Amino acid sequence: MTDHPAVPPGKPTSYSRVTLSRIMTAVDVNLYGTVHGGVLMKFVDDVAGAAAARHSGGTAVTASIDEIVFSEPVRVGDLVHAHAQVNWTGNTSMEVGVRVVAERWDSAEDEPVRVATAYLVFVGVDVGGAPRPVRPVLPETPDDERRFREAEIRRAHRLARRRAIQAHRAA
Repeated sequence: MTDHPAVPPGKPTSYSRVTLSRIMTAVDVNLYGTVHGGVLMKFVDDVAGAAAARHSGGTAVTASIDEIVFSEPVRVGDLVHAHAQVNWTGNTSMEVGVRVVAERWDSAEDEPVRVATAYLVFVGVDVGGAPRPVRPVLPETPDDERRFREAEIRRAHRLARRRAIQAHRAA
């Protein structure tokens, strides 16, 4: 018997959407004069955590970062926006997709530039830190459906990789 409540009713993808924004400053730079990847990784984790908590209706913790791709450098003065949403849910886990764009400080009238994308896995936890059920995500648009299916592929790859590594270690 479990102490966890029943799974709450599902929520649409749009319910979890969160955007965080900040201006990058001199304290964020690396030795090359661009924003340090670790600064962007924390920003990604922050916005993903907010989306996961919103969707799950409580505490959610980062279980893994499936992938993060830095496509363009970010510079001091850029206004950076991180957009996140829950793409997929399991029983206690969920995948959050994040898109990071930058408005260049020296060309603010131009379209924002995509600078990074990431996929993170979060687990809903109760007050004791044990996994708890999370509500299903209900894709609303064809893009949401595509993201849901792609998240299932990433999950299958994660599980297959884990099984392969365990089998190798057992040999």
